[in-house]
Amino acid sequence: MVYAVFAPLIFAIIIPFLSRIKHKVHTGWLILPVPLLIFIYFLQFVGSDFETARQTIDWIPSLNIALDFYLDGLSLLFALLISGIGTLVVLYSIYYLNKEEQLGHFYTYLYIFMSSMLGVVLSDNVFVLYTFWEFTSLSSFLLIGYWHYREKSRYGALKSMLITVLGGFSLLGGVILLTIETGTTSIRGMIEQADLIVNSDYFLFILIFLLLGAFTKSAQFPFHIWLPDAMEAPTPVSAYLHSATMVKAGIYLMARFSPIFSEVPLFFIILSIFGLVTLAWASYMAVRQTDLKGILAFSTISQLGMIMAMLGFGTSYAVFAAVFHILNHATFKGSLFMVAGIVDHETGSRDIRKLGGLMTFMPISATLAIFGTFSMAGVPLPFLNGFYSKEMFFESALDLGGYSGAFIESLITAIPIIAVVGSIFTFVYSMYLFFGTFRGEYKESELPKKPHEAPFMMLVPPMLLVIGVMVIGLFPNMFNQALITHSADAVYGDEVAKDIKFWHGWDSPAFQMSLIVVAAGILLYLTKNKWHHIYRVIPGRFNFNRVYDWVVEKIESVSNRITTAYMTGSLRLYMILILTAIITITAGAILISDGFNFEVQDLAPITAPEVIVASIMAIAAIGTTVARNRIAAILILGVVGYGLAILFVMYSAPDLALTQLIIETVTVVLFLLCFYHLPNLTTNNNSIVHKGTNVLVSIGYGVLMLVIGVTAYNSRFADTISNFFMENTYELGGGHNAVNVILVDFRGIDTLFEVAVLFGAALGIFAMIKLRQDKGAK
Repeated sequence: MVYAVFAPLIFAIIIPFLSRIKHKVHTGWLILPVPLLIFIYFLQFVGSDFETARQTIDWIPSLNIALDFYLDGLSLLFALLISGIGTLVVLYSIYYLNKEEQLGHFYTYLYIFMSSMLGVVLSDNVFVLYTFWEFTSLSSFLLIGYWHYREKSRYGALKSMLITVLGGFSLLGGVILLTIETGTTSIRGMIEQADLIVNSDYFLFILIFLLLGAFTKSAQFPFHIWLPDAMEAPTPVSAYLHSATMVKAGIYLMARFSPIFSEVPLFFIILSIFGLVTLAWASYMAVRQTDLKGILAFSTISQLGMIMAMLGFGTSYAVFAAVFHILNHATFKGSLFMVAGIVDHETGSRDIRKLGGLMTFMPISATLAIFGTFSMAGVPLPFLNGFYSKEMFFESALDLGGYSGAFIESLITAIPIIAVVGSIFTFVYSMYLFFGTFRGEYKESELPKKPHEAPFMMLVPPMLLVIGVMVIGLFPNMFNQALITHSADAVYGDEVAKDIKFWHGWDSPAFQMSLIVVAAGILLYLTKNKWHHIYRVIPGRFNFNRVYDWVVEKIESVSNRITTAYMTGSLRLYMILILTAIITITAGAILISDGFNFEVQDLAPITAPEVIVASIMAIAAIGTTVARNRIAAILILGVVGYGLAILFVMYSAPDLALTQLIIETVTVVLFLLCFYHLPNLTTNNNSIVHKGTNVLVSIGYGVLMLVIGVTAYNSRFADTISNFFMENTYELGGGHNAVNVILVDFRGIDTLFEVAVLFGAALGIFAMIKLRQDKGAK
């Protein structure tokens, strides 16, 4: 499994090199086998005899963090969707993206995202899951902003990152509290301690933090506003991230942790309310949209709300229906996004007001759209998989119980009504999407390009997804026993055995609800022009995007005012602020922790030579502040450094003395070289307050360093590590000089990174010098 997770990430490193030959071979063809092989790998686990699998690689054992990948029914379902639809998206993108595009960037971002999503759904360690979770936010930001020269793309990318990263921080808080409470970083270990978590003092915070993480990622109300703006991404990105994978990460999170919360009434209340509100509001707003991808964006939000609500219901039937709809939604919504991209690609427009009558010009695309939209609408036909899970949604909404209380009973009564209302508008926007695009009047003058059918290979990905819609609809139990049941078992925490049937009789309440949806949906669609003005009232001028824009603008303006208050360009002010902050924070920490321990009896005796050297250093330090010649000031400052080297010799530290001498010599020489080209020092007639502030800050910082030095020496909160170094310097490091062995062996990684920092700084300096020389040459 580790190879399956990291294979796309490894290929993401070499994609920029492969893209150099994109004019000969499209980059997509070269990397297409990667998700296909991953899909085939996970496909071997599908079957009625499925057994879980696990693979663990130590990462940070001291923090109990390991690359612990665990494959159960739920993670298998998502892994198949990520890799399977990922394969189709790469194939689709080969014909959607021109070779003149920055293909190296696109596929690099896409494969980073693919690897991240696989890591999210396969990780059993919560901190590893969180790491991959944040990588999905980062890579999706890059994908949404792929066409960065468009203002809307940048806006959508920034909005998605701000909202999802905010949810990511919330998720981190939740997993930290879970780890503290349970003493484990394993999700399965946490589920085994569900009673402990539910009865914990942190339970409410854990629940809220996890819900915020899931709601922001899966675009639940009111955090749904980022998804429509993310439609500025290329259509392959929308088909992959915003229908089948990323937006379902929040769904996965709730499904994974639902065995812990499923018996908690608050979990049922929050998920049911927010899920159904998301369903109803998004389906209602979808009918208002005029952009094809805008309609699909709100339709995705509404479908995610329905899945979230079913997870909140918590019954075995609702969980089974939720898992089933995750699969169904990925098939019909992925195909619809691809068809919308084909329409845009071949007509030059996504504005449904300019489209119409395209069935004559694009018959194959129209046929694919029929199956996708009718399945999404839940039309009761046996070859449409969307109807099955939609009817299961109705049945699960009617079969709720086990909770008491007036509010919960009222909520249980209202749930079927809201479910029907939301589904009616789902039917309306589905018909609006299909008939508004492919039927009606053909507006030739409105379109930038004359419409025609897409190349056959561009039609293959949505065609395969539509075949999936039909096969699942015709043979649902074949998928049930091999995949869906195992996924539902993992979510419910117990065995879930269900048969999927198309016909339950005319007296089935769920079927009657479906008929109501169809009848009311047809009526509302046919009379859409007569009631469409209601959007002027609800939502009217109110817009959640305006709230978001106002919050971001206020944060930016307030931050700008605070920053400009102290970022004045004065180096003196910056140093005062930095040193004052260090003094305040450090002194406060010492006082709060009762860490002040000023004892001198165990210190080395101070003799006259040390006092003389220290006095000379003090006089030299003061002399630098009154010197008027820059060369003299540098030389006087060097006296301080050389005096310190002498003190090291007096206190039997010749290695430190040698290091100090070398550093001080180099520093003095560099200062002399630099200051030689700078203007002479000038005298500033500063006020007494100005000078007094300088003196106070200087004395305060000096006293603080003295207190820290003596206190640190006298305070022993743990056994000293010096004995370990002295005992193992030769045995483990192979050297007699303990200091050298510590720097090279025991702290080798620190030294390596210090060298890397110096190398990076030198590289930056060289680049600036080279850039200046190039400009001078021009």
